[in-house]
Amino acid sequence: MPPVGRPRAFEMEVVLDAAMRLFWEQGYEATSMARLREATGLSSASLYGAFGSKEGLFERALEHYLAGPGSVTDVITDEALSPREAVARLLHGSITMQTDTSHPGGCLVALSGIVRAPGDGDAAVRRAVAARRATDRARIRACVLRGMAAGELAEDTDVDGITSMLHGFLLGVSIQVCDGTPARDLHAAADAALAVWRAPDRG
Repeated sequence: MPPVGRPRAFEMEVVLDAAMRLFWEQGYEATSMARLREATGLSSASLYGAFGSKEGLFERALEHYLAGPGSVTDVITDEALSPREAVARLLHGSITMQTDTSHPGGCLVALSGIVRAPGDGDAAVRRAVAARRATDRARIRACVLRGMAAGELAEDTDVDGITSMLHGFLLGVSIQVCDGTPARDLHAAADAALAVWRAPDRG
C-alpha cells in the first residue's frame, strides 16, 4: 500500500512545474482542469485534494515560479550592488529569462491574471498577481531612492516617474516577447531605459 499523507516533495515539484508551465503558456482563464490533469498526470480528485481548487493550484504554481524563473527580479534588492547596477541586472536578467526557449516566453506574473472573466471566480488569482506586481514596483522604488541617497540620481528626481517607467518596461517585455521581438532589441531598449539613470550635473 502507498503511504498515506502529503505527496513526496519531488512529486509535488513535478506537479507544480507542469502546472506553472501551463498557466504561463496559456494564462489562467484559458487553462482548463482537463489540461491540468493531462499536464500533471493527476486526477481531478487528486488535484482538488492537494490544492483545493484551480485557484489554489495557480497560487502554488505562482509561488513555484517566483522561487524559480521569476526569482531573477530579486536582484533589485541586492544592496551589495550599486543601485544602477541592480536596475541594470534586473532589466537585462528579466529579458534573458523571458526569452529563454527552455520554458514559455514572457513573464507569468504579467501574462496570467490580466483578463477578467465574468463573475468573481478568478478574483483570488487577480489579487495574487496584482500583489506581486505591487511588490516589484515597491522594490524598484526603493532602489530609486537608494540611488538618490548614493548620489547616482539628482535630489529632485521624479521617483514615481522613474519607478513607473522601469516597472512598465518590465511588464511590457512580456508582450514584446510574445510578439516575437528579438532579445537583442529588448536588451538595446533596456540600455536606452537605463540612460535616464544618470548622476546629477555637478557643474
